[in-house]
Amino acid sequence: MSKKQQVVSMLVDNNAGVLARISSLFARKGFNIDSLTVSATDDARLSRITITTQGDKQVLDQILSQTGKLVEVRRVVAVDPAASIQRELLLVKVKADQAMRSTVREAAEIYKARVVDLSVESMVVELTGKPSKIDGFLAVISQYEILEMCRTGVTALERGSTVLGQDLDE
Repeated sequence: MSKKQQVVSMLVDNNAGVLARISSLFARKGFNIDSLTVSATDDARLSRITITTQGDKQVLDQILSQTGKLVEVRRVVAVDPAASIQRELLLVKVKADQAMRSTVREAAEIYKARVVDLSVESMVVELTGKPSKIDGFLAVISQYEILEMCRTGVTALERGSTVLGQDLDE
């Protein structure tokens, strides 16, 4: 079986130490976390954690089983890319003097990115989109000198009336 990117989403109790317990579980089991986002939900008692990792179906099943056993985890599901909306945020600072700005700005416009900061020697570009869009933009922008960059990691919601693997009618 081949390794592929897996996206796991979970609702957890909004308590101190929950993220540490989940990340230490991943470390103990030898699962690497490629990206991790934690956010508030509409219920102040719960947080949503979205983790991307690499693995085959067996690894994914083990992740779901092990995290599901933690007391603080209310629900955990594998997110199907075809049945979900996945987004990332990128901030990238590019070295760009007066002569370079227009070419960097053109590349940003093609990807519908925004220039959010401009200084004498650099510009910061913000882009939100699917991970593949972020990757594509970075491939184009890498011809310029990247001074700094930060990606948030994937956040995802299932399409339709499904809420973390459960249909609202259940």
